[in-house]
Amino acid sequence: MKAPKEELKKTLTPLQFEVTQNEATERPFSGEYDDFYEKGIYVDVVSGEPLFSSADKYDAGCGWPSFSKPIAKLTEIKDNKLARERIEVRSEQADSHLGHVFPDGPEEMGGLRYCINSAAMRFVPYEDLEKEGYGDYRSLFE
Repeated sequence: MKAPKEELKKTLTPLQFEVTQNEATERPFSGEYDDFYEKGIYVDVVSGEPLFSSADKYDAGCGWPSFSKPIAKLTEIKDNKLARERIEVRSEQADSHLGHVFPDGPEEMGGLRYCINSAAMRFVPYEDLEKEGYGDYRSLFE
């Protein structure tokens, strides 16, 4: 269930709020997870819903964290706001705007590039998965 926007304004940073609730995009190469490669999972900053695994993260050189696939079902919506059609991705539980998916990822990783705003995610280190309630996701790294 989506939390009321007034409540989210109190719990999120201004950038997190703008990205997840108003479909903003952080500046390229500015997000904390762009050049970040620790072992763990990324979860929705709003709901805690698991989104991506570090095992599927790669450097696309685009300035935003890039993943070859999600670890949970995401909502995909056609986005025609720019000159070319894109596919927006949103979390299922909180309906947070995350970023976009493009068909130009590495073929050996499935050919997709989930280009995601760092501000839409929180990183949970592998060693903290159990403690934070994400123990089931340890198997992604075995």
